Amino acid sequence: MTTMASLVCRASFWLLFYIFVGYPLIAWLCGKVMHRPVRKQPILPTVTIVIVVRDGVRHIRSKLKNLRALDYPADYIEIIVACDGCKDRTAALVRHSHDARVRVMEFPVSRGKALCLNDAVATARGEILLMTDVQHKLSPLALRELVGNLGDPRVGAVSGSLELENVNSTFGHGVSAYWHYEKFIRHQESRCGSSIGVCAALYAVRSELFRPLPPDTLLDDVLVPMDVAATGRRVVFEPRAIAWGETAQAPLDEQPRRLRAMVGCFQLMDVAPWLLSPARNPLWFQFMSHKMLRLIAPWLLLSLLLSCAYLARHQLAYGAVLAGLLACIGLVAIERARPNAGRWLPVRLMVAFFYLNLYAAQASIAYARGRGENLW
Repeated sequence: MTTMASLVCRASFWLLFYIFVGYPLIAWLCGKVMHRPVRKQPILPTVTIVIVVRDGVRHIRSKLKNLRALDYPADYIEIIVACDGCKDRTAALVRHSHDARVRVMEFPVSRGKALCLNDAVATARGEILLMTDVQHKLSPLALRELVGNLGDPRVGAVSGSLELENVNSTFGHGVSAYWHYEKFIRHQESRCGSSIGVCAALYAVRSELFRPLPPDTLLDDVLVPMDVAATGRRVVFEPRAIAWGETAQAPLDEQPRRLRAMVGCFQLMDVAPWLLSPARNPLWFQFMSHKMLRLIAPWLLLSLLLSCAYLARHQLAYGAVLAGLLACIGLVAIERARPNAGRWLPVRLMVAFFYLNLYAAQASIAYARGRGENLW
């Protein structure tokens, strides 16, 4: 029993190390040693901007105003707003926007983002598709910066960079730090080849490379770029194309978004099983390291905690690891009891790490029970 617990403990520790430290280091080294610069060109293709929205009356006016401010020839842009079962006046506000470039597609009954995207893209006239959402505002140069990367014929899709604003809480600062960590990994992947996933709030893809998404797909921001990579084109990250948005300030406010994202990762195994095949997925190593292994991270943490608790009475080293784990959990408890403790960086990071992994565990249970239904 002791031998088995020791094996579980060691395997859990090293897998966690690889997921959160080892793979980012490998990506960084690959970015340094095998750097493949993008040959950006000042091209001006026609662009179709696609927004899928559900009950976006609070944001749609400011979003359309933001799109009108893009530094790009207006005659080269069309805008499609797909209203997925909106119960408010979103569609009416779009129709009265007095912008001839804007078209609205109204679906009285909710069909899900994936099917709305498919229908919108089927009617798009642009050479490039710009995917964005109703809540985030784009920097004026965002579209031009994305399109410049597509001047390189080897590039098929480009991700923008999400910048978080109005971060005020301990949890919000922790999530912001996590997002900087995530963008670092994507940037390094992009430098040496292709990134795994794009920013859902802002990404561009060549129209001819967009494949219709399976119904109920939750993560178009993963499946679309993986489809592009499967054709042999690169998926790159452009830090100068910026989308501004706000993060949740409290853990419970972040829970729905994180559950959707993590359930969506599980769902990819159903809607696109080819992603799990090294023979069919050219980015298999990155995909497994960056996406799939993170799904088991909360259970690895639990197995590490339990195995260390069992082995602590036998060896001092396991007791030290157990003490470290309990201290990390203690930081979360301290922040809940004394919110001022959130001024310390270790507390901020641990609070975000704790809740993001908690939600990942909840997502695995939710997926096992309902397989991701009714998550938009």
